[in-house]
Amino acid sequence: MADKGEIGWRVMAGAAALASGWAARRVITAGWKKTTGKEPPTNPESPEVGLGEALGWAVVMGVGMEVSRLLATRAAAKRWQRGTGELPAIFRDA
Repeated sequence: MADKGEIGWRVMAGAAALASGWAARRVITAGWKKTTGKEPPTNPESPEVGLGEALGWAVVMGVGMEVSRLLATRAAAKRWQRGTGELPAIFRDA
């Protein structure tokens, strides 16, 4: 069973990832609109969306969301360390 520290960390990391994912999606969508001059595809899997556009959107969104999650998790771990005096258990053996 998970101890209170692990549960607290999971809640904190999950909230950070959720917030960063929301913000990243907005930023990536705005960047796509500014760069391409059109809305991003709502359903890139559709055959009606060009393959290049679908692949471009998938790559940009995938990389952007993962970078956002990674940065949010690292920031949350640093904040956790400042608050508790140690890194979350998941990072102590890394």
